[in-house]
Amino acid sequence: MAGKCLDSWAVVELLNAENTPPALRVAATLDRERPVMSWLNAGEVFYIVRRRNGDRAAHDTLRDLRHAVEFDDVTPERVVAAARIKSDYPIAFADAFAAATAIAHDAVLLTGDPELLVDGAPWQWEDLREAVD
Repeated sequence: MAGKCLDSWAVVELLNAENTPPALRVAATLDRERPVMSWLNAGEVFYIVRRRNGDRAAHDTLRDLRHAVEFDDVTPERVVAAARIKSDYPIAFADAFAAATAIAHDAVLLTGDPELLVDGAPWQWEDLREAVD
């Protein structure tokens, strides 16, 4: 069974709506395993939480994520891999990091972001908008 990778969409969904099918799927994943997540996507979560709830809440969220996920560093290799994905697909650069992280770890990307739900893409994905957990 392939490991899992989270993008910022998945984490923000968990933070916003604890009882929706996508949030429950992410929570169930965190209960069973330690998914991987790009530091760049963690930065997205940080700024979203900071805008909504302030600096303390953003730091608390990042602290909690450190205990729950394996962070993937933004290395030169990952930057080039993300840039290649960005050049081949019409997605945001941060989304390209999520995809590159999933590929590097042979993991299934858990997301509901339509930009990442690309049939035939080189990354594996699971559409959390269709989650039933």
